[in-house]
Amino acid sequence: MTFVEAEIASQPACWRRAAELASTQAKALPTHGERIAVVGCGTSYYMAQAYAALRESSGLGETDAFAASEFPFSRRYDRVVALTRSGTTTEVLKLLGRLHGTTRTVVVTAVPSAEVRAVSDDLVELAFADEESVVQTRFATTALTLFRAHLGLHTDTVVTDAETALSEPLPEGLIEATQLSFLGRGWTVGLANEAALKMKEASLAWTESYPAMEYRHGPISIATDTTATWMFGPAPAGLAEQLRATGARWVEGGLDPLADLIRVQRLAVARATTSGLDPDRPRHLTRSVVLREGA
Repeated sequence: MTFVEAEIASQPACWRRAAELASTQAKALPTHGERIAVVGCGTSYYMAQAYAALRESSGLGETDAFAASEFPFSRRYDRVVALTRSGTTTEVLKLLGRLHGTTRTVVVTAVPSAEVRAVSDDLVELAFADEESVVQTRFATTALTLFRAHLGLHTDTVVTDAETALSEPLPEGLIEATQLSFLGRGWTVGLANEAALKMKEASLAWTESYPAMEYRHGPISIATDTTATWMFGPAPAGLAEQLRATGARWVEGGLDPLADLIRVQRLAVARATTSGLDPDRPRHLTRSVVLREGA
């Protein structure tokens, strides 16, 4: 078993711990009414998108999400939340350094490095969700579970669905698909973005992601009998029928969308294995992006 397979399988246990942890981290995490920004890089950025959409749609305060390298310093926030698995990501550390002493910051990390401690006001440590694999799976979903629990949106059903996602067979025909599109609405747009990234990283698959209503505005033109489109959460009316009419495979699960992401993680590993790739060590990637000074 690869590291990433073991890490994928451990997610139900990690989510239970994160839900319990959320109740003890109230002072570190944003309070009702605060205007906040959530930042990260790669997978962490997509989890930031999901959290931002959940928090704002719940009426808990304006919430924006940015790639750490694209943070708008002209805007003012009550708090900035940063996600970094390694605690060493250059763009995140640079951003936190610029905000230090002017904007309250909280970092959610698996590794509370000396560098990140020096530039953050609060830390939430998820060491139990750290990973050996370069490809992120359980840290990202555990961080989002922490946020969902803090928002009052996590239930035991989510964990049960995660266990189902680990045990049920994957949808047929996806190993052979020439292209996969992932769709979401609201908070699941971030999940769709993460699903596409996971497939690219682990298996070098041609993948794309879109807000579901945008799929008709051009991207559906690539759908054929060799492609697949995967929807996170309920689909817009008529979209499934329109997609099936192209001959493409349609995937829409009844699980909690975060649990459904586990199925994509498993698919990414399965496609990698079929292609003779190492899903733990994708080409050109490292566990953390640490840039040279001035880069």
